[in-house]
Amino acid sequence: MPAPVDDVKNWMNMFRWIVKLIRDEYDIAEARLVRMALLETDLGIGIEQLEQLLDTIAASFAIRFPAGVLDEVLKLEELCMLASWIKGLYRQPDFISDGFAEACRSSNPGLSLQGAA
Repeated sequence: MPAPVDDVKNWMNMFRWIVKLIRDEYDIAEARLVRMALLETDLGIGIEQLEQLLDTIAASFAIRFPAGVLDEVLKLEELCMLASWIKGLYRQPDFISDGFAEACRSSNPGLSLQGAA
């Protein structure tokens, strides 16, 4: 069961929450859970596990990840920034494509044009 989300107020809180989730659910040493870690290559999280991870994050924060998220997000930091933006805790990440940003907005009607600063 994931940790409560009440204390997640910015993207760094989101990062810590996701790190703890990955550490606890997939038994990955916290020392490996660095910002630039590649989800599949560095952390060894397979596609099925990544989909479960996305589902858990989405359900915990009442957000929706659109199709193609795993084509846009490769690193742990990117996942955290994207989830934070969709939740309204961070600005739109620079690494996502315009088409994907629009898909995020369509999937999450409350998402503003830029999200939080």
